Amino acid sequence: MKAFLLAAGLGTRLRPITDNIPKCLIPINGKPLLYIWLDLLEQEGIEEVLINVHYLGYEIDKAITARKNFIKIHLFYEEKLLGSAGTLIRNKDFVKGEENFYFLFSDNLTNVSLKEIYDFHKKKDSLFTTYAYYTDVPFRKGIFEFDDKSGKVISFEEKPEKPKSNLASAGIGVLNYGIFNYIKNLKFEDFSRDVMPRIVDKMYVLKTKKYIKDIGTKEDYLTAQKEWMLIKS
Repeated sequence: MKAFLLAAGLGTRLRPITDNIPKCLIPINGKPLLYIWLDLLEQEGIEEVLINVHYLGYEIDKAITARKNFIKIHLFYEEKLLGSAGTLIRNKDFVKGEENFYFLFSDNLTNVSLKEIYDFHKKKDSLFTTYAYYTDVPFRKGIFEFDDKSGKVISFEEKPEKPKSNLASAGIGVLNYGIFNYIKNLKFEDFSRDVMPRIVDKMYVLKTKKYIKDIGTKEDYLTAQKEWMLIKS
């Protein structure tokens, strides 16, 4: 099975930490966040991953070369940022022949099971299935309403002014290849903002209490390191 791992962000809100290091390489208790992701992908049997890069992309290339990899890694350099949906569209051929594939955002620190979300996805007639987790700051996240028994999505809104719940999209999910039938010949940039609202009736979520931390700010980064140390100990 294959995966997209999105890693091209500028990490603006993490500066000055990201002045000389791309966001996906920030160390979590001494280990690059990207390595934690690659460990997870390898543990769960993912065979190939496409990682999009932009800001300080050569540093990501160096880090991957320095690591002993047991997964085939494709780097896709974006001279101009395409956005998460744009990256997906431009790399359609990477997942040609795959019924389903993972769609993952590397700025999350997590210990979830990828196999669990994949198995749940397979049981549903779902175009996109992702984890949902509780957040204290729903106005900063993509927020779901969904049927608690089936997981079928009722509504989704990115960074709502008046959140309808406190269950956020984890940015850790599985896409069916049929997604390309819904986005072909259209110009999209952001998957959460531009695509997900269009496929609400074809999405499912799996609620989880596993650790998921979106490392978007310096405060998030400091908190994540402390929490991750406790989890690993």
